[in-house]
Amino acid sequence: MRTRSYDAFRVLKSLYTRRRLRFPRFYRLDFKMNCKLFIFLFLAFCCLAPSGCANVGNDTANNTLTETATNASINPGDSNRNAGLRSSIKIEPNSPADVVRTFYKYLREHKFREAIFLTNLRPAIEGLTETELREYQVDFERIGNAIPENIVISGEVISGDRATVMANLPGEDPDKTEVQKIELRKDGDVWIILSVDEAAEARIKKEGKNYFRLLRIETHEDEARDMLDRISRAEFAFAMQKGGEFADLETLIKAGLLPNDVRTAESTGYNYKLLLSDSKREFTALATPAEYGKSGRLSFLLYSDGTKTPQIISRDNGGKPLSR
Repeated sequence: MRTRSYDAFRVLKSLYTRRRLRFPRFYRLDFKMNCKLFIFLFLAFCCLAPSGCANVGNDTANNTLTETATNASINPGDSNRNAGLRSSIKIEPNSPADVVRTFYKYLREHKFREAIFLTNLRPAIEGLTETELREYQVDFERIGNAIPENIVISGEVISGDRATVMANLPGEDPDKTEVQKIELRKDGDVWIILSVDEAAEARIKKEGKNYFRLLRIETHEDEARDMLDRISRAEFAFAMQKGGEFADLETLIKAGLLPNDVRTAESTGYNYKLLLSDSKREFTALATPAEYGKSGRLSFLLYSDGTKTPQIISRDNGGKPLSR
């Protein structure tokens, strides 16, 4: 069985090496394009890899965290705590392995605030109200739904205020597991999962609850650019089979050349429009933020007359479509 390290990866490559979020390979879901999760990836998010710390002794916060809560809690007496989470080692209460086990349990149960409080993404979420947190529900739920029922924790190494926990998780081949390393740091009396590197952690502390909002905007804008590039490639692939004529979005989707995500802004944050000339030998693809300032700021345009390599242009147009 191979061992892979818990290294930095692109956020929503997806929820993100480029965003400096760290997940076991199992979480390297492509938050880009089809929003295969932060995040964010932890889009992710899209995921996302959450952050925070665990306070095992706070009995009042065992099941839920209020908006003003300052500590996440692990309840050693929770009879459901180990459901689906097995271990080949003895796990002591409040240990690094215990924090990792609880983190996965919370994710699978869609207790995202509690999960994030166990990682160093905590400053990005502790200031969010429940209403604000629900804005990221779709992104977070993709992560929660992807958690396997059985996760085996196979090792724990502690050295001072640092720790590494080994867990058997699905790898590049979802039918096979790999031993993957999860890094933790001790802050005071509690262990926290290091889901982001030092640079990203500094950014999170600076941006606070705005971090996820800004990260989602950046990610959606990256996705919009990639989607337009994908539309362009789909058009030329279609035209090669149709004597140089381009097609509308629905035709490209039905031909299997584009994903269904392009139809709505639910997972992409952008509205896409494809305009054809009367001759169908020219096309213009547009991407406009569904909610300006929230799902994106930049508007995008790609034009092709079928003879030159299409170029994507973008600028902040106040949420309005660009025009040639």
